[in-house]
Amino acid sequence: MKTRLQFIGPFKVFFLALHLVIMVFPLYWILITSLKPQNEIFTYPLKYWPTNITFDNYINIFKISKFHVYIGNSLLVAISSALIVIVISVLSAYVLARFQFRGHRQIMLAFFATQMLPGFISLGPLYLMMTQLDLINSRIALVLMYTVGLIPFSTIILRGFFQRIPASLEEAAMIDGCSRLVALIRIIVPIMMPGIASTFIFAFVQNWNELFMAVMFIDHDALKTMPVALNSLILKYDVDWGAMSAGTVLSVIPTVFLFAFAQRFIVEGLTQGAVKG
Repeated sequence: MKTRLQFIGPFKVFFLALHLVIMVFPLYWILITSLKPQNEIFTYPLKYWPTNITFDNYINIFKISKFHVYIGNSLLVAISSALIVIVISVLSAYVLARFQFRGHRQIMLAFFATQMLPGFISLGPLYLMMTQLDLINSRIALVLMYTVGLIPFSTIILRGFFQRIPASLEEAAMIDGCSRLVALIRIIVPIMMPGIASTFIFAFVQNWNELFMAVMFIDHDALKTMPVALNSLILKYDVDWGAMSAGTVLSVIPTVFLFAFAQRFIVEGLTQGAVKG
């Protein structure tokens, strides 16, 4: 038995290391491509480290486009939508976790059903709706669509967190004179912070990386989000790989800082937030 465990140990380490290399190498390749001059990007044999490190690609991406504006648009849309999602999902998840009422099960089934349907099915009705509301080429349209798309899943996740918190906590606060809403905000929400932070990060990353809706509903250059700007670097007969790599590295920075800042909440959220039926 001991010999078998000694064999499994190095075997497991090897495959974990292999998996790490496979996951990290594309990020490494994007980074070094962003630091290569144009004449080195297509050289053969491949160079796994640039001979002459340059930041021209980072400078050029701001020269050929309003990349700082695109990043600002993405931040505004992603943060606004994620905050709205959290507020609505916390309230709806609390109701679904604490109360039993007619249609409770049907609402949960409807939420689960929305996660099984591809998003492009609703594209036609959404486009007609936004046209009638005169919201085409508007950041408000993206915020609304992202919010509506994320509320069902976020509610399902947060409902699992609420079900792990004893109802006696807010009942004790209500006995002391708090209303149910005050008890929720002052007692339950602080306990729920790992789950809320994990859900916020999930919503932010989904909004930050979303391309399909942004391409369909935004045409004006000043309103484009960062994924749309990167997609525009794919030309009809060519791809500006240097600028695209530099833009990709810049687009990863906000999410890296967000995950680094909220790492503790994410770990706690993943271990505590199992969905309970």
